[in-house]
Amino acid sequence: MSKMLYVKTYGCQMNVYDSSKIQDLLIPHGFMITDTPSESDIVIINTCHIREKASEKLYAELGRLANLKLKKQQDGKDMVVVVAGCVAQAEGKEVVKRAPIVDIVVGPQSYHELPALIEKIRREKKWLISLSFEENKKFDALPMDVSSQSVSAFVSIQEGCDKFCHFCCVPYTRGAEYSRSPEKIIEEISCILDSKNVSEITLLGQNVNAYHGVDRFGNLWTLGRLLENLSQDHRIARLRYTTSHPRDMNDELLFMAHKHPKIMPFIHLPVQSGSDKILKSMNRKHTAMEYLEIIERFRMISDKIQFSSDFIVGYPGETDADFSETLELVKVVGYASAYSFKYSPRPGTPASVMSEQISEEVKQERLAKLQELLEAQRLCFNRKMLEQKVKILLMKDGKHNSQWIGKTEYMQSVIVEKVPYNVKIGDIVTVKITEAFTNSMKGEIQNLS
Repeated sequence: MSKMLYVKTYGCQMNVYDSSKIQDLLIPHGFMITDTPSESDIVIINTCHIREKASEKLYAELGRLANLKLKKQQDGKDMVVVVAGCVAQAEGKEVVKRAPIVDIVVGPQSYHELPALIEKIRREKKWLISLSFEENKKFDALPMDVSSQSVSAFVSIQEGCDKFCHFCCVPYTRGAEYSRSPEKIIEEISCILDSKNVSEITLLGQNVNAYHGVDRFGNLWTLGRLLENLSQDHRIARLRYTTSHPRDMNDELLFMAHKHPKIMPFIHLPVQSGSDKILKSMNRKHTAMEYLEIIERFRMISDKIQFSSDFIVGYPGETDADFSETLELVKVVGYASAYSFKYSPRPGTPASVMSEQISEEVKQERLAKLQELLEAQRLCFNRKMLEQKVKILLMKDGKHNSQWIGKTEYMQSVIVEKVPYNVKIGDIVTVKITEAFTNSMKGEIQNLS
């Protein structure tokens, strides 16, 4: 009899990728995926430790699950509760101490052990923790099953980070930088392309442009070399990579952006602040001017290239003048889109114990100003598309049965009416943009690309 599995994911695209791999890992062991926790035999909460109040969200979720698990036990059934991901890695035994309903705590580099851990918990009836940092074992153990991939597939090529930004917990929860071998990456991508109607591949890494995989002959592969290789695959229509660090941007990646039209002209390049003082305090190892020079070099290669970024406001010691420098940098760059957050202390990071913590009121006020500017830039960028013909990848059905939702080269969502001729999800089509809003656009399909 099949067992039901429910997975809830918080956080970054890497966590989304990990959750899909967890599903691929457990399906061959007799699990079926469900969207309803109440009918689940196993519930897995894949956690993120980056965002504000991540732990509080987890424990609130576990509180709701406690009632559900109790009801199941009263009905003579059982439910295994697993906490996975970065909060699991950061808090370990504290998770079980605060939430005794948790059966298994498993870190980001250990979830390949889940089948064995689940079987062990059923035999021994005691909680288990697995928090190793042996990344190569994880990737070697993962199946090539791609049942959870869509027309746009994500492939992890690199994990961890050696930068040690003072606000960030990634080096402590994901470990040091580890790059998969190019052969394993190419094999996984080939499996995806053979099995699914996939048109777009996104290469993932906490610091993806620091990729340094070694092939079976001992040769070092950079991200540029990997992109060069994948660009030759006729089955791939679009290539992306995220997230990059300014310190690891190089001429090779600039050249790839110019050479290969398959590499999308949209780069996510977090800057975090426009103030050199704050950047130094964050241990970012770049200045605002160095960041702007990278932007300018890309734009000299091609005026098609656009950027998104990440910003943190209210970092300890940030003054009004520092924040003004961030606003000025945003104005100079002119982002197509961006993400912005209030600084929140992550336990164990250097910034969490710094003096000059900023009040919530000031952080909220600054965040509102920054987001107003970023949203205005995004709306302006979208409106520049009006009456233009652009190519979109049809991703999924829209809100109404008569609609599809597609994605431009710049990750803009475009709503189009379905057409009666031979067009399907996964196709790249040309559309004329007829309406533009802050978060989406509308268009009319012109013809197949």
